Amino acid sequence: MRDLQQMLSQMKKVQEDIQQQLETLRLEASSGGGIVTVTMNGSKRVLRVKIDPEAMKGGDVEMLQDLIQAAVNEAGRKVDEALAEKLGGLAGGLKLPPGLLGG
Repeated sequence: MRDLQQMLSQMKKVQEDIQQQLETLRLEASSGGGIVTVTMNGSKRVLRVKIDPEAMKGGDVEMLQDLIQAAVNEAGRKVDEALAEKLGGLAGGLKLPPGLLGG
């Protein structure tokens, strides 16, 4: 029983360490050749959206919306990739369910 408590305590510490790393992780993705750039942390919180002023001159709102969506999705994909890399060795190749670490 004591071994189980010790193991759970260690797992909680590892989870807290990973959460801290995710909060400090910064990933950037862009679309439209850099017209839209999104910065996201490892918890998939959008920290910054940068839009090139040239994008506003055309007046094509739908295109701008598509570029923003593409950049956000790409940033989210990069977060997933970074998380999988961090957990790869830790989880021993196990497929962890989404949200296991509070994400």
